[in-house]
Amino acid sequence: MPADDLGHIAALDRRLTEAVRGVRILRTVALPPAQGKAFLAGHAAGQLRMPKPSYRAVDLREARTELEAIHAAIPWGHPLAGYLQRATDAWHTATLMLDAVGTARAGDLSAQLYGRPQDTIPGTLISSAQAAREFVAVAGELGSTIDDPAELHDIDAATLRTELRQALDAYFGAGAVAVELDPDLTAKAAAGAARIRLREGSRFSAYDRHQLLMHEAFVHTLTARNGHAQPVLASLARTSPHATATQEGLAVFSELISGGMDLARLKRVSLRILGIEQALAGADFIEVFRYFLGQGQDAEDSYASTARIFRGVPLTGGSAFAKDTVYLHGLLCVHTFFRWALRGRRMALLRQLFAGKMALRDVLDFEPWFAQGALAMPAVLPPWMANMQGLAGSLAFSLFVNRIPMEDVSAATWCLPVG
Repeated sequence: MPADDLGHIAALDRRLTEAVRGVRILRTVALPPAQGKAFLAGHAAGQLRMPKPSYRAVDLREARTELEAIHAAIPWGHPLAGYLQRATDAWHTATLMLDAVGTARAGDLSAQLYGRPQDTIPGTLISSAQAAREFVAVAGELGSTIDDPAELHDIDAATLRTELRQALDAYFGAGAVAVELDPDLTAKAAAGAARIRLREGSRFSAYDRHQLLMHEAFVHTLTARNGHAQPVLASLARTSPHATATQEGLAVFSELISGGMDLARLKRVSLRILGIEQALAGADFIEVFRYFLGQGQDAEDSYASTARIFRGVPLTGGSAFAKDTVYLHGLLCVHTFFRWALRGRRMALLRQLFAGKMALRDVLDFEPWFAQGALAMPAVLPPWMANMQGLAGSLAFSLFVNRIPMEDVSAATWCLPVG
């Protein structure tokens, strides 16, 4: 490919990166922490009151105009045009969503970006909501409760910060990734290329610690750092909304494949999808909160899950912020993609998936550009990916056992003689 063609793509990508610098999705739609404190105080007093969020007005017209100009300048015959189109379109939709924050339109636009509970898992006729109900039912049959015993959450945020710093220094290099405490963080943790934030005052379990390393550090931070090293597509350092499902699915897959996902975590992810389904069907904030309470979550976790579902949308029912649909849907897609790549002997694709924040469709389009050197292979891989033999063994076993038709298996099967 002529160098000037690749240079044109790189220039458009730099413009894209600059145009979306001020587009902060979760920061804009999040309910303020003070709302949670007031709501939980009311719950403890037996007087539940609807939160009254106030959202900061955003004006993203300039960013949207630039995104439209970039979209018009994309050379559609270029092999990397598809990625630029998907990223530009998704960010454009995100600006419209943030302009509409606090209205039902924001929820509709979030569904365009992140999907709906009724969306089917690729290769199946099963929807995300159906899968979620199945996992919740399995958890119930095994006697699992969603809330871990309080005594297991014996790690305070300051202690976890020290432990994570040691692990990150050993993996990424001394001081490469900072760990900070943030009293205003809505989630318990958030990750970027150069820092991981923990919510000050939170307490964590040993499972939480492992999940944070696998999910936040060894996927979100790692892919951001690898994305920063890309010579052409610098935008791969930041998650475009079109890549959110893959990135969150990859992060949850990291928990699963490393043995860090317990059943309570899987149930929690599934319940949020069902909470979104209820909100879309008309349940209001308090009704969804009570749903989570009824499923075994404590009040604090129930509020946190509900607040995620009603980010940036009316609290009166009929709307939802759809991002939490991506965790289970993305996990199932990523798991299937890993098995597909193994079956097709295309394991290099799995390494390339960590070269930045991309969607599954992107990594397929990018494949020849890694071979040509226009895209850089990832400098760092998660620990479980570094051991490809162990990963391949696990996936190969999964491929085989999925060929066993469960409809032919009954209790009588185990009474048959061996040999």
